[in-house]
Amino acid sequence: MYSSFRSTSEVEQLPPTVYVQGTSKQPTDTADQKEMQPMTLQHDLPPAYPSIAQDIAEHFLNPMNAGIMCIVVWLLLLAGTAMIVVFALFWWYGVFIGLACAFVAFFLMNGFVTNQPNNGRVYMLCGKYYGTLIKAGYFWMNPLISTHRSFSLKATTLENNKLKVNDVLGNPIEIGVIVVWRIVNTAKAAFSVNNSSQYLSTVADSAIRNVARQFPYDVSDEGEEMSLRGSSVQISLQLQKEIQERVEIAGIEVLEARISQLSYAHEIAAAMLQRQQAVAVVAARQKIVEGAVGMVHMALAQIEDEGKIVFTPDRKAQMVANLLVVLCGGRDAQPTLNVGEG
Repeated sequence: MYSSFRSTSEVEQLPPTVYVQGTSKQPTDTADQKEMQPMTLQHDLPPAYPSIAQDIAEHFLNPMNAGIMCIVVWLLLLAGTAMIVVFALFWWYGVFIGLACAFVAFFLMNGFVTNQPNNGRVYMLCGKYYGTLIKAGYFWMNPLISTHRSFSLKATTLENNKLKVNDVLGNPIEIGVIVVWRIVNTAKAAFSVNNSSQYLSTVADSAIRNVARQFPYDVSDEGEEMSLRGSSVQISLQLQKEIQERVEIAGIEVLEARISQLSYAHEIAAAMLQRQQAVAVVAARQKIVEGAVGMVHMALAQIEDEGKIVFTPDRKAQMVANLLVVLCGGRDAQPTLNVGEG
C-alpha cells in the first residue's frame, strides 16, 4: 500500500507549479522554462459607472389655460349628476355612466395649478424630469405629473458668519462675506444638490478662505500690492468669480459677493491697533513738519525781502528753532518775556 502523504524533503524537491494563461503544468526541461510566463489574473470588470451628476437639460412648460378645462369639468359634473338622478329611475346603467363622469371630473381637477410670479416648479412623470413651470397664472396640466420641488427665482442674499483665517503674512483675521444670488437653472438646482442655500454657504466659506490666504490684511509701507482692506473692488470680483465657478453645477448665478466684516483676530487686535495708531501719528507729524518748514522759510524770505530787519546767522537759527517749536508742538505755546541779562 502506498501512502498519499509525502515527506517534507520530497515536497521541497518537487518543481514549482507555474500558471501559464490559465493552465498549470510542471516544468520538465529548459524549453518549458523558456515558455514560462508570469502569472496573470484576469477579471471581468463591470462597465463604467454612469456619471452621478448628470447634466439634465432644462425645458419650460407651456400649460393650457385653466378656463377651458374649468368648463369641461363643470359639464362633466352636471352630466354625471343628471344621469345619476334622472336615469336611475328608468335605466340603471345610467348610474354607472354618471359615476364615471364624476370620477373623470374629479380626476381632471387634480391638474389645476397656480404659480406665483418669480417662482419655478419642477415636475416629474414616472420618475423622470418632465419640465419646469415659470409662467405666472392659473393653469391646467397633466394630472399624472407631480411637483418635485419649487424654487424662488428672486435674488436672495446670503450672509455668512465670521470666519477666522490667516492672511498671506500669517496674521489671524476674522472675515465675513455677503453673497447675492439667484437660481437660473431649476433642473440643476433640483437634481444636482440637496439644498441650494446650504451648498452655496459651504462654497462661500471655502472661497473666502482661499481668497483671504492670497492677500495681506493691509498694505505694506510701499503700498503697491493688493490687500483685503484697501482693494475691496478687486477682491470682490475675484471672490465672485471663484464662487460662480463652484456653484455652476447647482444652477446658481452669483450676482455680487462682497466682504461684509473684516478685522484682526482678538489675540492680535490690540497690538495691530497700536501699530495702526503709530503709523497714523507718524504720517500726521510728517505733514505737520512739512507745513512748518514751508511757513518758516516763507516768513524769513518775506522779512529779508523787505529789508527792515537784518538777522545774524545765530539770530536766524534761533528764530527758526522758535518757529518750529511753536508750529510743531502738540500744545499751545507759552509766551515768555526776555527782560535782559542780569
